[in-house]
Amino acid sequence: MVQNHMAAVCPWTKITVFLFAAVQVVGAQEGFVSLLCGGKSNIIEAETKLVWIPDDNYTLYKGEIVLYPSPVEGSQPKPIRQFSSDFKSCYNLTTVKGDLYLIRGSFIHGELYGRPLFDVSIDATVICQVNTSVSALRNEVILTATENYVTYCLIPKRHHGAPFISQLELRPLNRELYTSKDPQKILKMLTRIDLGNNGSVSLRYPNDSFDRIWDGDPHPICGKSISSKTNFSTSDNKVPNQVLQTAKMGSCGKRLELLIDNENQEAKDYLVILYFREVDDKVQVGERVFDIHVNGELMHSHVDILANGTEQYKLLNFEVHAVGGLNISLEGTSKLSPICNAYEAYEIITKKAGTAESDVSALVILRDALLESNPKLLALQSWSGDPCLPILENGQSTSWVGVTCKSDQGRQIVTELDLSCKNLQGQMPSSINNLVNLEKLNISDNKLEGSMPELPNLTRLTSFDIRWNNFKGNFPISIIRLANLTDFRLIGCNPQLNTSIPEGCLKCNYSDKGCEGNSGQKNTQTVVIGGFVGGSVFLLVTVGVMFSCFYRRRKMVDANETPNYKENSIKSFNIEIFTLKGLASATNNYQIKIGEGGFGVVYRGTLADGQEVAVKVRSTTSIQGMREFETELNLLSKIRHENLVPLLGYCPEKDQQILVYPFMSNGSLQDRLYGEAAKRKPLDWQTRISIALGAARGLHFLHTSGERCIIHRDIKSSNILLDQSMVAKVADFGFSKYAPQDGDNNVSLEVRGTAGYLDPEYYSSQQLTVKSDVFSFGVVLLEIICGREPLNIHRPRSEWSLVEWAKPFIQDSNIDAIVDPVIRTSYVPEAMWRVVETAMTSVEPFSVRRPSMEDIVRELEDAFIIENNASQYMKSISGSFRFSMDPKSLPPVAYTPNEPSSVFSETLGSPHPR
Repeated sequence: MVQNHMAAVCPWTKITVFLFAAVQVVGAQEGFVSLLCGGKSNIIEAETKLVWIPDDNYTLYKGEIVLYPSPVEGSQPKPIRQFSSDFKSCYNLTTVKGDLYLIRGSFIHGELYGRPLFDVSIDATVICQVNTSVSALRNEVILTATENYVTYCLIPKRHHGAPFISQLELRPLNRELYTSKDPQKILKMLTRIDLGNNGSVSLRYPNDSFDRIWDGDPHPICGKSISSKTNFSTSDNKVPNQVLQTAKMGSCGKRLELLIDNENQEAKDYLVILYFREVDDKVQVGERVFDIHVNGELMHSHVDILANGTEQYKLLNFEVHAVGGLNISLEGTSKLSPICNAYEAYEIITKKAGTAESDVSALVILRDALLESNPKLLALQSWSGDPCLPILENGQSTSWVGVTCKSDQGRQIVTELDLSCKNLQGQMPSSINNLVNLEKLNISDNKLEGSMPELPNLTRLTSFDIRWNNFKGNFPISIIRLANLTDFRLIGCNPQLNTSIPEGCLKCNYSDKGCEGNSGQKNTQTVVIGGFVGGSVFLLVTVGVMFSCFYRRRKMVDANETPNYKENSIKSFNIEIFTLKGLASATNNYQIKIGEGGFGVVYRGTLADGQEVAVKVRSTTSIQGMREFETELNLLSKIRHENLVPLLGYCPEKDQQILVYPFMSNGSLQDRLYGEAAKRKPLDWQTRISIALGAARGLHFLHTSGERCIIHRDIKSSNILLDQSMVAKVADFGFSKYAPQDGDNNVSLEVRGTAGYLDPEYYSSQQLTVKSDVFSFGVVLLEIICGREPLNIHRPRSEWSLVEWAKPFIQDSNIDAIVDPVIRTSYVPEAMWRVVETAMTSVEPFSVRRPSMEDIVRELEDAFIIENNASQYMKSISGSFRFSMDPKSLPPVAYTPNEPSSVFSETLGSPHPR
């Protein structure tokens, strides 16, 4: 899992998404992923020149590597990767949402390994069963990526051995290759045959630029094989020239039959593609005409493959519903027998809806956080693929270890999490608070320590067990407020945890009796919260006290969050309340879409007075939209600055959440640096400094103006917009927070940010400061200098991270190597060094060593003056720099691709890898 914003969350965060992506092969193989499962080094295949790479970085759980003898005498043993027979194991393949892909898995004969039987799934959908008791086999599917990742999972069947795999391949395809445009459909290949090719060698890359494998004729004695030496190439690459040079001609009564077997005898939907090209140059139009029947039903009549000229090939495809296999019959209706050059057949599978995205995101963030302290824990390594799905035909669950799910409105949700007895160490991540559907939570019998996290979002929680850990500090009051919590197991070996309840709240008797000197005996005493039924005085008093406590607590939290817009009049500035009818008219019924993010869709419109506006409409599926709506409304109704996008108004009519802003005609900084070609108008160096300075002034205003410092929390180039005069304006305040102050207790500051921009110290400590914005802004400065995105896993491995890529060149004083080629010959070195040094100090790993936004504004002002008045100003400053240092002495930056610091699942925008 972006149009206006970078992909929101990717459920394979940090460890997963970064490690799961591989270096893409350059040249003709760009975009190919060829995994040699169990391999130790890159191998170039002699015949195809395909580069096969090890698969270690594509799966969390590594299983074990097994070598099997090669069938070729004298050849080295071949590796396979064998997984556990207890849980599914998944590979993560990086994709581009909306693009078409071929995914192919290969499996050797299973004789040496007990002939295991297992299922293969794509995300939540089972696509096939692998029976390794037969000869070497492969499975192949074609699909449209609906996220920015695809998971390919091996699912063991009970008592049928451990699954394994030898090769896994991902191939990007031309979107026009196959007719099925429904992204919810998967094409499972049954066969792809090069008719007339009677040899044993299959045709594939480089003859087929997409590396589809065209097998030889399976029934060479039926019909007559014919061929042509004419070099016939297709402009669309839908079929290779070599495939069109051979064909099969009918021999019995002008009939040609093609048989497609499918062992499954259930009724299925199929896609069949037939390729035709005349191989006899003497044949004229009308001499080879035929009808096409499938299982006796006429599909196409009077097919003449020369009807469009001799230099064209004909492609016919059709979908049929049938039981078992297909009998395709070409019946001649003219003097010459029908021919066919090649055919493909696919079973059409409908994708299953996956687990609720919010639960997937929350679980993956939790997993990655726990893996930091427990990197070798098998239970966590097994958490891959969809947390709840698929459910096999025999009812066997494939959910993650300790995870229990149930169906809710057509989607699976996570209702129980049992992490007891897992030997977990470290702190309990606060991200567990995002599992909003949890009803039961058990983290007992571990070695968890530190303070317990606040859990105000777990409103469905009925049972909670934290016994036998090492928690300390005060007991979170938010847990007592959970209205449905009736079974709270606290007693037992949390000796440093203060279990007293603040005066005025529900009083319970706690006891740590049995903790010391009784390690083999666990106290199972249960504290019951609520549980009385009826109208007793005790119940009334208890409910009243709890309500009072809750109300006071709510007021305390609200004081530290942005105020609720319903409780505060909006009078600081002229914020207009629009009607739905008025906005529909302004946007011409929402016709022009200009962006989309985690909040919803943004439309362009024009008000009655002629002002152009951007109308941001909250999506009904937006998880955090209400909070973002209220935050933006409250914040922007109280502040104004020329470098902040102003709020013109909002619409609350009929429970809508719609925000209206001025339209920024020059798009975002990201668009202008490396966005779509249509938006990427070159920016000169002087304009870039001006944009950076404007954005810095806007951030400085947020940090220093008003009674409370405001932290943006999602600074990135796509959130810096440019008006008609190229003035930079910071936008998107949905994640903004007031900076914590002394005396603030239990303020919700869950980590937010975007991949490549997120402050590593903020992520690791979960302590938010203004320096988190500084780090993100430092990355933006590097984008301005280099004209490159902060994170790109499709580049060579050493260039994934912009910060890590640029740092060695800066240390060697070789800034020409990193400067955007557009401005490489048109900048003043002194001005460039000011910005470069500011950027590098801003991305220091420790926040105390970063400058303030005030310092950054001063440096950028100096750089702007130098750039405009180069000769005179350089004489006056005599080479002094406020942040001046030898570039070679720049300290190391904590953010590295090996230890990525981002949380994909907490960003604005779209999808989630898993």
